[in-house]
Amino acid sequence: MESLSQVAEFKTSPELVEKLYQFSIVKQYKAGTVILNENSSIRSIPIVIRGTLKVIRTDDDEKEILLYYIKSGESCIMSFLGGMHNETSKVKAEVEEDAEILFLPMNKVSVFIREYPQWLDYIFRLYHKRFEELLDIVNAITFKKVDERLLLLLFKKQEIGGGQTLHITHEQLANELGTARVVVSRLLKQLEENGVVQLGRNKIKLM
Repeated sequence: MESLSQVAEFKTSPELVEKLYQFSIVKQYKAGTVILNENSSIRSIPIVIRGTLKVIRTDDDEKEILLYYIKSGESCIMSFLGGMHNETSKVKAEVEEDAEILFLPMNKVSVFIREYPQWLDYIFRLYHKRFEELLDIVNAITFKKVDERLLLLLFKKQEIGGGQTLHITHEQLANELGTARVVVSRLLKQLEENGVVQLGRNKIKLM
């Protein structure tokens, strides 16, 4: 309960935190687990207690692109919106780091909106944050070269993981950037030659 009680909007309402745990199910997941697929029905919304999720969008050709990360104390606004309108999911949510996740049933989401102003504030803050992150994605795709986007992604993963060494494949990075693996491999080799990274088997060390 400690991590949720530290969320800005929840600090003034211990009762809300208590109700979240009372009506929700808490589950643990290993990295790499997909907790929500595209076109799946949304019966509950995930709130991350510990760990990190990544939210991905896939096109008709099965090409993926990373939209944003969901960290401790945060939830997926796409689940909120889809669930509230009885729509299926338009994104995939995958565990980036081992996670503990609270699942709040959709029928309680509307009840909490009516009963707790702090809950509505929480939803609006997340909506604002995700909107800005999606604008950053649009700007990066439109105005930045792939090598810049790759480096930004590596630093973002370092920030989330808290270490210099990232355990990830070139294929995974390519999927998250929405580009080809050969492009990522070539750019990583250039970064290694420039002393920015050190490459190993399924791992990348930021220098």
